[in-house]
Amino acid sequence: MYTFVLLYVTPQSVLSDVLIWVAFALLFVGSLVLFFWQRRVGRGLVHDVEILDQIKDRNVQNEFVLKALRIATWHMEVSTGEIAYDNDFRERTNEWIADASVTNGVMERGVSMLHEQDGPRVAQALTNLCMGLTEEYHEEYRVRIPNTSRVYWEESYATIAERGDDGKPTMIVGTSKRIDDRKTMEKALSEARYRAEESDRLKTAFLANMSHEVRTPLNAIVGFTSLLPDVTEPEERKQLLDLINENTQKLLTIVDDVVSISKVESGQNAPMFTTFDLCIALTEVVDLFVPKLKMGVTLTTDFAVPALNISSDRSRVVDVMRHLVSNAVKFTDNGSIVVGFDMPEGGQLRIWVKDTGKGIAPELHERVFERFFKVDEFIPGAGLGLSTCRTLAYSIGATVLVDSALGEGSTFSFELPTSGSL
Repeated sequence: MYTFVLLYVTPQSVLSDVLIWVAFALLFVGSLVLFFWQRRVGRGLVHDVEILDQIKDRNVQNEFVLKALRIATWHMEVSTGEIAYDNDFRERTNEWIADASVTNGVMERGVSMLHEQDGPRVAQALTNLCMGLTEEYHEEYRVRIPNTSRVYWEESYATIAERGDDGKPTMIVGTSKRIDDRKTMEKALSEARYRAEESDRLKTAFLANMSHEVRTPLNAIVGFTSLLPDVTEPEERKQLLDLINENTQKLLTIVDDVVSISKVESGQNAPMFTTFDLCIALTEVVDLFVPKLKMGVTLTTDFAVPALNISSDRSRVVDVMRHLVSNAVKFTDNGSIVVGFDMPEGGQLRIWVKDTGKGIAPELHERVFERFFKVDEFIPGAGLGLSTCRTLAYSIGATVLVDSALGEGSTFSFELPTSGSL
């Protein structure tokens, strides 16, 4: 006997199964899409993280470079003129430096803190950059330190970072760096170059003057010597010999002056300090020039005390006084020459030579101590005497001064730091 079971399937149940399978398929497809999308997003995130790491490394490198170079970076909004510092690694050797907090972030105020000779130039350069008239900016300037008379040097570079739709600049970026050390070096190099050029000029002047001054007495010596064999009269021969001797002494004086200056300036001849009687030393100088006085001129002494022992370099004191007395004898045609000294006061001893000669105009008081300078070109001499005086005086810590006026004579004083005892 067979039993039959009949299942009844309605159209509605079939439709539900189809929808379930469709939903399942859609869910499966969506899961696959989501899976691949997440993988793609994940790769993007990894890439972004790598870029961020690179940027971070790059920022660290940039910051290291800025620190090493001691540079500040800044940007400026053109529309407002406000300046903001992004990094500031400038060296603060003066314990003060202008930054955005000091300048209040405004270009005009920052420029106002610059040295008055630099401010207008820097302001004009920044204005030209903000207006788009120039593409970059480079300036060196001095910044005043408030409440002091000091300044520090700074160098800035800037360029246009962003432009608006109209092509005009909207953002400026720049750097600033202190350059005090470089400016000090530049000044030293400039001074060294000036000294080298001045030395070359003096050398040329020296050779030109020496060739002339040496040739004059040398020509006289050679000329008068060549005449001697032809002169038989004793009186004439004596005159020629006197002229030869006079020019020989002139030539020796010129050479001695040059050698003396060269030794002192090269440091080859160091001062030798001893104790000696100043009165005896000055008397020796006076006795040396008495035979050389012009007719109608007297040479006397006026010492504050009969004897005074001082401690100094005797030979240099004598050389200075010898040149001063020689100068007085040369320019005094009548009247008197007096050599003397005052009592030591405050560790200073003043020795002087006073004459009634033609005098020196006030504007030439310092020039007479220059090498080869001559007040009167018609007076024989190389123009080295007074220059030698001052060089010798400086070598023992002394000074040589002049007080004179045209037609009223001259007083040359030799102020010597020393300790004296009666």
